[in-house]
Amino acid sequence: MKYWLINLFLVSAFFSNAQVKFITAGKIEFEKRFNQFAMYDKEDLESNWMKDMMKNFPKVLSDMYVLDFNEDKSVYKLAKENTDNKYLWGRKPSTDDVIVKDLKNSRIKIQRDVYEETFLIEDSLRNCEWKITNETRKIAGFECKKAVTKICDSVYVVAFYTDEIMVSSGPESFGNLPGMILGLAVPRLNTTWFATKVELIEPTPQELSPKQKGKKVNWQQYNVSLGKAMKDWGKYGSKVIWTSLL
Repeated sequence: MKYWLINLFLVSAFFSNAQVKFITAGKIEFEKRFNQFAMYDKEDLESNWMKDMMKNFPKVLSDMYVLDFNEDKSVYKLAKENTDNKYLWGRKPSTDDVIVKDLKNSRIKIQRDVYEETFLIEDSLRNCEWKITNETRKIAGFECKKAVTKICDSVYVVAFYTDEIMVSSGPESFGNLPGMILGLAVPRLNTTWFATKVELIEPTPQELSPKQKGKKVNWQQYNVSLGKAMKDWGKYGSKVIWTSLL
């Protein structure tokens, strides 16, 4: 009897783990946190006008995003506007900004508002060269591995992904890892994204096929347009470009 119970426990544990390790559809909520004061230079922060401004604006902004996914597609968007946010630096998140990843065909389509213009970026999925490390971290109940890469030649990105969710996607335009990214950090932009909840809900076809519009460009054309628009903005312009290329 004892051995029968032990075998039953082992079989149950095996199937329980197997179910966890074959997640291919669901909904993930991400909290994005951004330290807007850290985007200013030290001399700016020490000026009297900035000190007065900082009294009336929050240091850290928080927004909730949602990622619907299955094996073929993922859709990332702002869940709802946070009316408590007051923006001293950068642009306000838009509910119109939607990122659709066609995982089956390795394509991406991003609607993104950049000040007065709306772009529709259509191109191949971002092909980051990740370096996977031995560091691990638990996020939203999932064991995640750390990986690092760079964008724009010098901006480091840190990701934590889980292979228990067998879909290569994540927040913003990032993916290309052997599993779902549940944690993301861009230290130079003082911004993090971490999953707060994972639900095993099959997204509807409508949720995976949002309407998008804007000036059609590829990654290169989008980068050139940003460069022209920000050429006279100095360090501030570079940070705007990095933020817009996430």
